[in-house]
Parts: sequence; structure tokens; C-alpha cells
Amino acid sequence: MDSESIDLKYYRLKSILKEMNRVLVAFSGGVDSTLLLKVAKEVLAEDRILAVTAHSETTARHEMIAAIEMTARLGVGHLLFPSDEMDLPEFVSNPADRCYICKKSRFGRLVQLAKERGFTWVADGTNFDDHADYRPGMRAIRELGVRSPLSEARLHKEEIRILSKQIGLPTWNKASYACLASRIPYGTPINADRLRQVDACEQFIRELGLAWQVRVRHYGDMARIEVEAESIARLAEPSNRKNLLDYFNKIGFKYIGLDLEGYQMGSMNRVLDKERVEVG
Repeated sequence: MDSESIDLKYYRLKSILKEMNRVLVAFSGGVDSTLLLKVAKEVLAEDRILAVTAHSETTARHEMIAAIEMTARLGVGHLLFPSDEMDLPEFVSNPADRCYICKKSRFGRLVQLAKERGFTWVADGTNFDDHADYRPGMRAIRELGVRSPLSEARLHKEEIRILSKQIGLPTWNKASYACLASRIPYGTPINADRLRQVDACEQFIRELGLAWQVRVRHYGDMARIEVEAESIARLAEPSNRKNLLDYFNKIGFKYIGLDLEGYQMGSMNRVLDKERVEVG
């Protein structure tokens, strides 16, 4: 992280949002967008903010519920709208730029909605650290003129967690989340059945209380489980291992692997890094 104080960045974030005047916030209910929405509520009048949550088969059920509950807690107007990326052949074929395709469609509709409702800007929860990972969706966001106030304020993920805790947001220690499509290797078609399998298995692990950060990567008949390194031994305990095997087999997986490296953000992108090296 840089040497600027969190207080200074927090002040900058407030100034950015106040200057934006009327904001439609793309709201997932996660750590980043919750802080963004909370600060927007602090500096803007109620009729100058609208939280909008897109939902489709790529959205985990628990995340949709969390978004609804959080907007009610914050007292902010909230709109759910169906996202149509699963109707796009170019998305479901699962190319390396699937996130660009999804965001171009989804945020294009948000920009149109903002215009129809008289909002000056669409804002998303991209933070300053997100620029370090392979995120083709950010290109779509830039092309559409969507703003990322957290990134503009140069707020890193850890700083967002600290600020969230300071102002009493329960999301301060919430696990990071990503679209369910990110669990499926590039080139493997995305379909509703695969997404449901992933969602169900991740929810099962969370409900057992075995890990904080959970990813279930889908490789056809095989599932690869990623959790934070310190939780690996817990999943491998005999009783937990049996519960996982029984449930994953019931869901449709024949083989279940536990990644000994532990959860790594963007682990599915390693093949892309390798390809870039090979082609120079």
C-alpha cells in the first residue's frame, strides 16, 4: 500500500461521490460496493442514490440475499434487474475475455437505466488493487464511462476493510466473492447446471463452517476445492472429508480434489499467463 493515510483517502472518496451528484451504484453486497454505497448515503440525499443489483444464474443465491438485506439496512433504494449474459453465445462459450462480454452487456444496460432515471453516473466497486489482476471487464467499464470511486480514491482492499470496520459495516471481514462463471475453466461452456453445482457445493462448505474463503472449481466430473491455507487440514479431517465426498458425489462430481496451495485470487488465470509467456 502507498504512504497516503486512510483518512485522506476516505475524505477523497466522499469528495468524489459528492461531486458525482446523482449516482446509480452497481451493488453486489460485497465488501467494496457496500462501503461505496454507505459513503454515498453519507454525502448524498436519498433521492440521489439508487443501488442496482444484477441477477442471473452466475450470481450465488447467498450473495443476492445479502445485497437485499444490506440495502434495507442502509435505507437505500434498491432495484433488482435480470442480467442476460447467459443468453449471449459469446459469453457461454467461455473465452478468456468472458468478463468483458458480460460487463459490456450488463453495464451497458445500467448506463441506459441511469439515463432514463436521471442519474449522472454509474459507479462500481472496483478498488485500487483490482488493477493488478487480469480483469478484462474493467475495459468494458472504462469504455462505457462507468466510474470507480474507490479506485479513484486509491483505496486498497485492506484499507476498505479497515474503513468498513471503523464505520460499523458488518461486511468488513466478509470473504471476497466473484461471479460463479469464474469457477469454470476458460473454453469449457458455461451452463446453468454447472453453475448450480458450484453454488451448492460452496454453500455446503460455508454452512459446515469449514472455511472463510471458498472456491469450487468445476472440471467436468472433478471438483477442485480452494480454501484459505489454514483451513485445508480442517477439510481433510476424516468426518469432514466424508461429508464433503458424500455431498459432492450426490451433486454429480465423481472426483474431488483439495488444492494444497490454498485459495489464490485469479488462480484460473494462470493458463493465460502461461500462454502470454509462450507467445512472447
